[in-house]
Amino acid sequence: MKKISSWAAILFAPTLIGTVYGMNFDHMPELHWLGGYPFALALMAVVCVGLYAIFKRRDWL
Repeated sequence: MKKISSWAAILFAPTLIGTVYGMNFDHMPELHWLGGYPFALALMAVVCVGLYAIFKRRDWL
């Protein structure tokens, strides 16, 4: 059960970030940056790797 829950959390993080960026807000400063899209992808990767490391350290994975 812990393994399923940890993988669900790892997959939920980029989904959450992607849905916020996909809502087409005009008042998000990241949308007008040249590196806004790579920033969002890097944020997703950092969060996923961070969660993976935390769950691996706690022996959930």
